[in-house]
Order: sequence, then structure tokens, then C-alpha cells
Amino acid sequence: MIAFIGLGNVGGQYKWTKHNAGFWVIDEFARRKKLIFNSSNSEYVFTKHKSKRTLLMKPTTGMNQSGIAVKSIIEKWDLLTSDIYVITDDVDLPLGSIRIRPKGGDGCHRGLENIIYSLQSNTFPRIRLGIAGNDYKRPSEQYVMKPFNDEMGLDAKIMVNRAADAMQSIINRGLNRTMNQFNA
Repeated sequence: MIAFIGLGNVGGQYKWTKHNAGFWVIDEFARRKKLIFNSSNSEYVFTKHKSKRTLLMKPTTGMNQSGIAVKSIIEKWDLLTSDIYVITDDVDLPLGSIRIRPKGGDGCHRGLENIIYSLQSNTFPRIRLGIAGNDYKRPSEQYVMKPFNDEMGLDAKIMVNRAADAMQSIINRGLNRTMNQFNA
């Protein structure tokens, strides 16, 4: 079994912020498969795609405490760190780009940092979504908490769809073949 974990913040005020790009991808994949999210007894919501033994999850802890939920997910579902695919925004990548890696550092992303700290491991695959548009200015904390403007919204929507395609590719073809296709 594998789990795709989209990172974001819960609440209406955050729904369309760039920092919720991980949630958007999980939601798009669930929409395509007509899956409904269920509450858990822990800090996440989830749905299961039965025919492919695939879990989709969204932590409800808030971005900077994502590790709490990810650790709970691993323990409850008896997963290895290599079985979880974390989907997150990345302000250091240009808008629309996707980078898939089998492991890595936190890239100054507090959600990834907290997951690495909680698991004491960085050996989990991640799908990083480029959110740096032509309006990007530091500090990134302010930039990621705002929605895309109309001009960049279309590029973000295309990226979300491509990332959901990458999820399907990982399920069907595996990580390495998917990286070769989507990291090009």
C-alpha cells in the first residue's frame, strides 16, 4: 500500500492560498476517482482507492505540524517511509513546475522540516509543486499565504492536473519511470 499525503492548512481562510497546493492535488485525484474523504481518530482526513491499495490523506494539524499526522498515518497503516509520497508547494520552483524525488532535505519548508523531524528520516518520496510566480518577493511566509492572481491561476490549475497525472503514473508505473517523465 502507498499513501499520498497532501500538505496544506485547514480552514476557509487558507483554502486558496499557494501553501495549500498539496491539498489541491489530493482533492483533484479524489475528484477523478469519485472518492469521499473520511474523518479519522487522529489528525488527518483520508480516503482509500480500494482497487489500487492507495490512500489519500490530508493532515488537519496545520502545515508546520504535519509530522504529527504523518507519523500517525505510518503507524496506523503500517507503512514504511518509502511508502508515503508527500505533496507540497515549493516557493523555490517556478510556477507550474513539478519535481519528484525519492528523498531529500526540507528545502526550508516548515511542513517538510516537521515531517523529517517527526520521522527522524528524510527517506520518503515527495512531489514538489512550483508556486513562484512573476510576483514572488521575499519573505516567502507572506507570499505562500496569498492566493494566485487570475493571471497565474491557470498555470496553477494546469500544474495541479499534471501532479494528479503523476500520482496515477506512480501507482501504475512506479516512482522511477514517473520521475523520468514528469521531471523532464
